Amino acid sequence: MKLLTVTACPSGVAHTYMAAEAIAAAAKKRGYECKVETQGSIGIENEISPEEVVACDAIILTNG
Repeated sequence: MKLLTVTACPSGVAHTYMAAEAIAAAAKKRGYECKVETQGSIGIENEISPEEVVACDAIILTNG
C-alpha cells in the first residue's frame, strides 16, 4: 500500500515533526510505503507531487 501524508501545525515547531515520525513508523511497521510532506516552521519539506497523488492508495492529512 502506498500512503501519502501531509503534516502541519500553526506554529510548526514540534507537532508537525512528531506526527510525521509517528505516521512513518506506523506505516513501516505494517509494511506500507509512506511519503510524508511536512509543513512546519521552515516551510514545506519533502513536497508531494501531483504524480504521487495519482499513484497512491490513500492520503492522510494531519493538523496539530
